[in-house]
Amino acid sequence: MTTTKNLKQQQVLPMAAAGMAAPPLWPIRTKLLLCAALGFTLGVVATASLMTSSYATSSAAHRGGGALGLFLPPSATRNAVQDRPPPPAARSQPKQGAVPPARWEPKQEGAVPPVIRRARTSDPPLAAATGTGMPPPAAGITTSAAATPPPPPPAPPGIGGQKPGPAAPRVTTTASGGNGSSSSSIGDNGDDEELMARAAAAPREVPAGMVPRVAFLFLTRWDLPMAPLWEKFFEGHRGLFNVYVHSDPAFEGSEPPEASAFYRRRIPSKEVKWGEVSMVEAERRLLAHALLDDRSNARFVLLSESHVPLFDFPTVYSYLVNSTKVYLESYDQPGATGRGRYNRRMSPVVAPWQWRKGSQWFDLDRGLAADVVADRVYFPLFRRFCRRNCYADEHYLPTFLNIRRPSSAGANRSLTWVDWSHGGPHPARFTRMEVTVDFLRWLRDGSTCTYNGRTTSVCFLFARKFLPNSLTRFLIFAPKVMGFG
Repeated sequence: MTTTKNLKQQQVLPMAAAGMAAPPLWPIRTKLLLCAALGFTLGVVATASLMTSSYATSSAAHRGGGALGLFLPPSATRNAVQDRPPPPAARSQPKQGAVPPARWEPKQEGAVPPVIRRARTSDPPLAAATGTGMPPPAAGITTSAAATPPPPPPAPPGIGGQKPGPAAPRVTTTASGGNGSSSSSIGDNGDDEELMARAAAAPREVPAGMVPRVAFLFLTRWDLPMAPLWEKFFEGHRGLFNVYVHSDPAFEGSEPPEASAFYRRRIPSKEVKWGEVSMVEAERRLLAHALLDDRSNARFVLLSESHVPLFDFPTVYSYLVNSTKVYLESYDQPGATGRGRYNRRMSPVVAPWQWRKGSQWFDLDRGLAADVVADRVYFPLFRRFCRRNCYADEHYLPTFLNIRRPSSAGANRSLTWVDWSHGGPHPARFTRMEVTVDFLRWLRDGSTCTYNGRTTSVCFLFARKFLPNSLTRFLIFAPKVMGFG
């Protein structure tokens, strides 16, 4: 029995030992399932939390709070908003109704660009600041509620520096001299024929009691590099002159200061090509505007951008106003450059023996200027037949003067000195180093001519062609030699 009992105990012990080493498997499976469920639940919660936090971050940037409801300083929220790039639509399309920044264009030397004040990040919202939902304009810019630009200021009589264009408005003007009542309504695109017809009806003489004025007609390609010298020449003599400038319509130079003699003195212009009839058209355009602008304009002097005065204003004014003749070259020149330019198709209106040549730089009285703009016979003929190698600017006015006025009416000389000694189609040009005191004195007193029946050495009041780099020399020598400045 003892043996049997021992054997049963030996069988039970191994079974107990085996039971302790290998417990049941169902508790382990249950724990794994619980862990998996817990992990899935945490993942769902985390995903929802991230989605909520992105929305909270964007709203917190405006409220000043963080994604978790924490208080953040305003600088931190502003940086967060500024660091985010704008959406593609905002980068490619401007805001509707936004005011573009003003482009600064210098008006005179020494001017500085306007300071445009930019809105800081700490400024109040745009809609609240303006009350219109639109951004406030930059400093110095005035806008209406509809953001429409203000109308341009009215132009002075017959001038104004307007730029020709297909949609340019017509300009109604009255005489700016204060002594006349003439008017014109020729805009930038006005027909030259209409302009000439109105100018032809202007008074042919200066009304009694008016102080005569001299009209200085500048026919230029671009700007006036000698303008500072002319400013010294005109200084202190307002009321005795008027200035008119015809430049290329493509020129967009800055307007001179209001005190300048050239302020808003550009007339509506058209393109001019050297050697073509368009140059005569520009001369007639200048005459027409000067006739309409001021009835007291008594003398009309044509100048270029390379012209300089040789005497002071009182001398020039007295010489012109008191002269009994007009100053325009008109002579018969044999050879290819004279008679050889005559076109037989001009006959019988212009006969070969009436054909003349001369310099284009003239001084006309008011009566002859009115005759030129009223011409409906000879100028159309020159426009049609004086082409290529004819050079209408050298033949139209000399021929017109020879036909319409007797030779005794003109001095048959020009008041502009030009050096043609080098030959060729263009006169000599003078640089800075060639402008000396002796040279200027020779120009003023080196010739002999007739003035009102008397012999004089004052024959040329102006000279050309001087390059822009010679301006400094003229400004230095003008007080000493020419009597002004």
